[in-house]
Amino acid sequence: MNDRAAVRPITVSIAAVERDTGLSKDTLRVWERRYGFPSPVRDAYGERAYPLDQVEKLRVIKRLLDNGHRPGRVVAMSIDELQSIGENLAASPQRLNTAEHADLREFIVAIKAHDVQSLRRLLGQALMRLGAGAFVCDVVAPLNIMVGDAWMRGQIEVFEEHMYTESVNIVLRHAISVAPMAASSAQPRVLLTTFPQEPHGLGLLMAEVMLSLEGAQCISLGTQTPIWDIVLAATAHKADVVALSFTASQNPNYVINGLDELRSKLPLPIEIWVGGGSPVIHRKAMEGVQVIADLPSIRDAIGVWRSQR
Repeated sequence: MNDRAAVRPITVSIAAVERDTGLSKDTLRVWERRYGFPSPVRDAYGERAYPLDQVEKLRVIKRLLDNGHRPGRVVAMSIDELQSIGENLAASPQRLNTAEHADLREFIVAIKAHDVQSLRRLLGQALMRLGAGAFVCDVVAPLNIMVGDAWMRGQIEVFEEHMYTESVNIVLRHAISVAPMAASSAQPRVLLTTFPQEPHGLGLLMAEVMLSLEGAQCISLGTQTPIWDIVLAATAHKADVVALSFTASQNPNYVINGLDELRSKLPLPIEIWVGGGSPVIHRKAMEGVQVIADLPSIRDAIGVWRSQR
């Protein structure tokens, strides 16, 4: 008997796939029934075991889902088709023109070299040189797009993206900590958070920097706050504004329904401001919800708030 023929391919458990891809066990099981993929084998104990090539395909699918694609369209595609979509997304004209931001390539080099110290040094130097506002708008915002594009192409691993995000978080929190305190009571008290299924907090932190520079009094709850707790916190902190961030990975119906529920539960004088990459918030007008088009627009929103007081 040929021993090589008896060698089984390397497989991983469903728990490991969940940790590695960010796709829940329930999602994996539903896709298996509905789309025929993934198609795990069974280990010696009868448990699902996933070959590594399927895990890699699941990683690519997760990237596309995070950029707004629907499972029904992409799950059944081949890995080559999926990677082609990723390339097209990263090369889309709506994405950043990296040729105009060649000066930011050194940040990407530091990320790929796993040089945390150099990355944080570069970020800190840019913050001191430009000031917090320009740093957020002209460095962090385009860098986020560059890192996102590289991740879509599979050129940056999840751990590298996490290293970048954590480094930016540290620098931005420092910028917030040294921002001057509001000298007047005629400043909005802004509660910042995200809905329960939105774990991404970098956009929220960037908004907090811009709000702080305009003198707003910011109370951040971090990410994933239940809607009723947002209402309780806004009331307890006497907030004038609840500011929420949404990424493109959020389900549009979830965003709209959640905002409708929040608006119905919040006292009317408390405004709701929303921003981020979710297309639905920019496409669909929502009564009682103000859309902040981009980070520089925060200054205009603060100015309008003051003029109405």
